[in-house]
Amino acid sequence: MKLIQLLFFGLCSTVSFSQDYNETLDAIRESEAKSALNHMMQRSNLNTGDYDLKYHRLELDVDPSIAFISGDITSYFEAKSDLATITFDLTSNMTVSQVMQRGNALAFIQNADDELVITLPITQNTGVLDSLTVSYSGNPISSGFGSFEQTEHNGDPVIWTLSEPYGAKGWWPCKQDLIDKIDSIDVFMTTPQFNPSNEEYISVSNGLEQSQIVTGTEKTTHFKHRHPIPAYLIAIAATNYEVYSHTVPNNGNPFDIVNYVYPESLANAQANTPITVDIMNIYTTLFEEYPFADEKYGHAQFGWGGGMEHTTVSFMGSFGRNLVAHELAHQWFGNKITCGSWKDIWLNEGFATYLSGITIENLDGNDAFTTWKQQRNNSITSQPIGSVYLTDADTTNVSRIFNGRLSYSKGSMVLHMLRKKLGDAPFFQALQTYLASSEHAYDYAKTEDFISIVETSSSEDLTEFFQDWLYNQGYPSYTVNWNQPTANQVSITVEQIQSHPSVSFFEAPVPVRLIGTLGETLDLILDNSASGQNFLESVNFEVQDIIFDPESDIISRNNSVLDIEDLTLDNTLLLYPNPTSDVLFIDKPSPLNISEIKIFNPLGQLIYKLPFRSTLDTSHWTSGLFFIQFQTKDGVLTKTVLKK
Repeated sequence: MKLIQLLFFGLCSTVSFSQDYNETLDAIRESEAKSALNHMMQRSNLNTGDYDLKYHRLELDVDPSIAFISGDITSYFEAKSDLATITFDLTSNMTVSQVMQRGNALAFIQNADDELVITLPITQNTGVLDSLTVSYSGNPISSGFGSFEQTEHNGDPVIWTLSEPYGAKGWWPCKQDLIDKIDSIDVFMTTPQFNPSNEEYISVSNGLEQSQIVTGTEKTTHFKHRHPIPAYLIAIAATNYEVYSHTVPNNGNPFDIVNYVYPESLANAQANTPITVDIMNIYTTLFEEYPFADEKYGHAQFGWGGGMEHTTVSFMGSFGRNLVAHELAHQWFGNKITCGSWKDIWLNEGFATYLSGITIENLDGNDAFTTWKQQRNNSITSQPIGSVYLTDADTTNVSRIFNGRLSYSKGSMVLHMLRKKLGDAPFFQALQTYLASSEHAYDYAKTEDFISIVETSSSEDLTEFFQDWLYNQGYPSYTVNWNQPTANQVSITVEQIQSHPSVSFFEAPVPVRLIGTLGETLDLILDNSASGQNFLESVNFEVQDIIFDPESDIISRNNSVLDIEDLTLDNTLLLYPNPTSDVLFIDKPSPLNISEIKIFNPLGQLIYKLPFRSTLDTSHWTSGLFFIQFQTKDGVLTKTVLKK
């Protein structure tokens, strides 16, 4: 007889890449949360809601050694109602010198609400397209938003911006409405040609570089981006970058991955960034062509940890593979389709996290991917509560929005479980359909939009699945009992308890692996729809063991597997009274030798380890469900005890 006990299987040791992955994910989450924390309490300005932005031409003058910006911003806009004035977002410390329309100066005011209000010469009627140019200047550093940074790297000046989600107005007059994406932009960046060390300044922005024109001691670099983009994803940077490229074949329509790297980081970056092509090929094969293949993808080094997925050019604090994979994934999930509200943040972060897991699956193999899933599950089940989808109250808490356990890890594993439920082909087809949706492509989507598309694409009703795993809280714990009544049959009974009362039963396909006495294996998927459900399966070998969820495909914890012999023995080990409030008595059969007792709290944390004794004092335990492991010569038996 051999006991197979998988309680706390998720606590097993992992290979080093998983630790690196967790550190990278923490850096990503902290970077995104820090950005949001600076800006989230601001909201889209209702006074900018009466027009539709069509185009921006940003002509910017910057010197990386000076915390200052000046420029002319030309905006084309269509009136959604009759306009007598038009309002742009711009922080009050930035100074507007003039506003011009067809050679005529327009009246304007800047108010304490960070608004630039321009009086139009005549009423612009609904549906009419017009334009104007704002000239402005100022020191964005003093805005306090952290959206424009002038600093140094290795003694060399650098400027860069990071505007997610409401920081763009800190450095240029814009409309910070996430719903109104700008149809296209041109960015002209004028800098000194050389830095104080006589090294050439290189400028970075969204889209495809068109030209570099030197005039005297200055250089103007022109970028063109012809896809819808919100203000917060427009970015600029300039320093003495080293520039090199990789080419993506893209089925005969090649495009470049352009890397802008600090000179002191060049060797490290050149050793790490080539993997971007492989990751790009994975995503393109599984989902669709890179959404901005007619322009470029790129990396620009900047001064924060983690990264920021500006459209066509991710700003990077480092060049590790996991960070590269995460930020690249956002070009599809976050940039092409953006989450419609903070409540739907998993549509950005859960997806990007899962795509970085898919990268591990494709580049490192299934064993490494299994370890990655174990790591995600360890994080998710470290607490018995928490849903992926946010409540209205949650959206006021930046730590909850960018919660690594829920928005990132649980969001990613919900996607993986959806994949296992649907099968690979229907799952990836559903995501392709989502990305190609005319209603959401290069626009926004909410969770209900995604669910509707997946249900239509797969022809499956997924109400119960998403209700359990996405909208409600917690995770299941499984007990699997089995025996082999005949030589060619195995009987398996699956029982389940839930960590949170919001879910009465988690419906999920349950994978098990049968191990034969001669090393044979058979993988089964049990369509588990109720606790206590029995399955009678055919088998052509003598079964020695059964492994529950051998590749960590289910969000779960505290699982156990017992054959009928084990179950009989287990049933003779009695703990009472249960529930208990004081002394817990342990009654074991005399043939059963127990060498050690381990006690785990409701979070799965080991709190006591002691030699066997027939009583346990629980008076000082907190209330809740505890797990008690009994180490025998044949394996581990586990009992649950409820402390009142």
